[in-house]
Amino acid sequence: MKLIVSFLLILTGLVNINAQKSFTVKGVVQDFHDKTKLGNAEVYIGEYSAKTDKNGQFSFEKIPAGNYKLIAKHPDCNDYTENIGVTKDIYITITLEHHVQDIEMVTIHGSHKNNGSMIVKTIDQSTISRNVTENLGNLLTNISGVNVLKTGNNISKPIIHGLYGSRVSILNDGVKLAEQEWGVEHAPNVDVNNFEHVDVVKGASALKYGSGAVGGVVVLQPQILPKKDTIMGNVSLSGISNGKGVNLSVKLAKTWENGWAVKTNGSYKKLGDLEAPEYGLMNTGAETSGFNFGVQKMNFNQGFSFDYYLTKSSIGILRSSHVGNSEDLLRALTAPEPFYQRDFSYEVGNPRQEIEHHIAKVSGYKRFENFGKITATYSLQYNHRKEYDIRRTEELSKKAALDLELVTNDFNVNHLIERGKWNLESGINAGYQNNYSNTNTEARRLVPNYDRFYGGVYSVLKYKVAPELDLEAGGRYDYDRYEVTKWYDLSDWNKLYASDFSDFVTRINKNRILTKPVLNYHNISANAGIVYHPSAYFDLKLNYARVSRSPNIAELFADGLHHSAAIIERGNMRMKNETGNQFNLVANMKANVLGGLNVSVNPYLFYTKNFINQIPTGYQNTQWGGAFVVYNYEQVNAKMYGVDVDVQLKISDNLLYKGSGSYVYGQDLTNDVPLIMMMPPNFNNSLEFSKKEWKNFYFNVSNNTYLKQTRFPVYNVPIRLFDSDGNPYNQMVDISTPPNGYSLWNLQTGLNFSKNFGMDFSVRNVFNKSYRDYLNRLRFFSNEMGRNFILTLKYQF
Repeated sequence: MKLIVSFLLILTGLVNINAQKSFTVKGVVQDFHDKTKLGNAEVYIGEYSAKTDKNGQFSFEKIPAGNYKLIAKHPDCNDYTENIGVTKDIYITITLEHHVQDIEMVTIHGSHKNNGSMIVKTIDQSTISRNVTENLGNLLTNISGVNVLKTGNNISKPIIHGLYGSRVSILNDGVKLAEQEWGVEHAPNVDVNNFEHVDVVKGASALKYGSGAVGGVVVLQPQILPKKDTIMGNVSLSGISNGKGVNLSVKLAKTWENGWAVKTNGSYKKLGDLEAPEYGLMNTGAETSGFNFGVQKMNFNQGFSFDYYLTKSSIGILRSSHVGNSEDLLRALTAPEPFYQRDFSYEVGNPRQEIEHHIAKVSGYKRFENFGKITATYSLQYNHRKEYDIRRTEELSKKAALDLELVTNDFNVNHLIERGKWNLESGINAGYQNNYSNTNTEARRLVPNYDRFYGGVYSVLKYKVAPELDLEAGGRYDYDRYEVTKWYDLSDWNKLYASDFSDFVTRINKNRILTKPVLNYHNISANAGIVYHPSAYFDLKLNYARVSRSPNIAELFADGLHHSAAIIERGNMRMKNETGNQFNLVANMKANVLGGLNVSVNPYLFYTKNFINQIPTGYQNTQWGGAFVVYNYEQVNAKMYGVDVDVQLKISDNLLYKGSGSYVYGQDLTNDVPLIMMMPPNFNNSLEFSKKEWKNFYFNVSNNTYLKQTRFPVYNVPIRLFDSDGNPYNQMVDISTPPNGYSLWNLQTGLNFSKNFGMDFSVRNVFNKSYRDYLNRLRFFSNEMGRNFILTLKYQF
């Protein structure tokens, strides 16, 4: 019996000894996506607690054996919870995720966080909301160094540092717009009210967007919806005095806490004939509409979305820009007032353009703890463009003189891996385009039918050398292939191409020849950058880009009347890749002057070989549509340099000054003449008083001043006329000399009547100034529009 009792006592002692044994628990707390070690995090194991040091390390020396709930907390992250068993010494790696609201902000401004040496300027939601009636081109003029190439007053496309067209990419919610963007007057088919903010990347440093973006990239970012159970939306209704128009925009979204969301937006705008200060502008009305629908399921680790966008527009072209013969052309180009005038009307007749653009996009992403983030996107775009002209008969005028259908399929995959001192972003994309030029127009096709196959691969590495110094380098390769079907006049073919491109000939039909050119282009681009930020008051960015761009379809094959541009265009199949070297420097400075002074200076330099330039070379009296100036595409060596300056001074808590100025110098080195259509020097200044306590009241006065462009090439055209005896003679017409400079004043004010209801009111061109804009292709035929009052009522919930 004593033996049994002794045995039980020994056994009980061993159990007690084992129960009181303790172990060491150590570990590290780090960020999920870039593995940054998180200091000052709190770690709990049951009732025991510890804090991480600056390296993210924590340690528990004596944790009794047993099962525990481990909790990790950090001010910037969601809490982490896990059940653990402590039966030995263990080492734990804890990975934390950002708060949901922080995820949303990272998503909204992710490009800002990681833009490296890219030069990025932003138009925020407040500016968009105040200017709901503006098109994208006009909205972007709020950014220094950005202007618009206009065809009349309703059609505008962005110019960045003197570059436009195919050299500026526009991304609609991550999809690169494909919409016959080669045209000088093909405005972007987007509804700015669909977007939360707009980023403009100046220069060619954004390799992820393709090698063609030599001038820069416009990135349209939609609203990031919150993860909570709610319904949200807003409605705005605007009245527009010039054109006696109306603009309606409606947004609605339903969101859930689990990440699901459904959204829809719609807009409609109607304008009649616009008015210059002295006269009406016949046939300048417009009607546009837009629709967007999306559904998504978004979480930090993974998500997917489907989005559909539709824009439709019918835009009148100034009637006086289309004339019937050389005498009328001379009169229209030299008359002080438009050749054709009428009383106000909402009728949009010929010449006009009708455009319909669809985008369907499916996108998904997945984050892997050690591998990074993978994003894949497929998009389908359909663009249908019709242009109507004044033609020989009424029956012909009812038919579109230009009818193009462009279908674009695009697929891309991107990979981003982030670490404490570096991140690497890589991607591939591939796509296929088909363009069909309708033959039922009974007019010469401006651009031919073609298939385009393209693909690209890129990689960009960013490395933090020191807390104040970041370096980056990247490279990209792109391939383009055009398979074209085009008819030429036999005489033109024999004169221009027969000696070198005989393999493209398919058959000859009397004085016409059918060809099937196949053209391949290879582009290699690269960039390197430095970001130096020694203090909170100064940072410096320097970026170098080696750029390369394939010629677009119009530069290669345009051959005929571009109806809405009111010019005849001629391409050249011998066009080579544009290549060049681009330098961008930005210095951002802050000073404790009054409430705070911010100054940004951005000088840039661009040398390019085989720069594709479009210049007037004469005029042609066509048998199908009147008399028009002829523009040819040619290649030259060129240089451009300039500077953008931005200043912001907070004078007091309620008073803010903003100013900017831009200058660009463009030179055709081959012919030793200035480049055509370069933005003149300009200055923008605004002063705004605001007071939140007064129902978010604000009052803004601004001035836009454009100097006369004194550097321009002379490409005047001789027009053939006949004297009273029927003898021909040439009359030289000046289409080169820029108009005088001008200065415009604008006013804008607004307030919220209640929590949900508000108002904006603006007056553009307050003093009804008469002027002509050098960057308006129709400046020869009329002045710009005059004073405009815009009242917008807004309701949001």
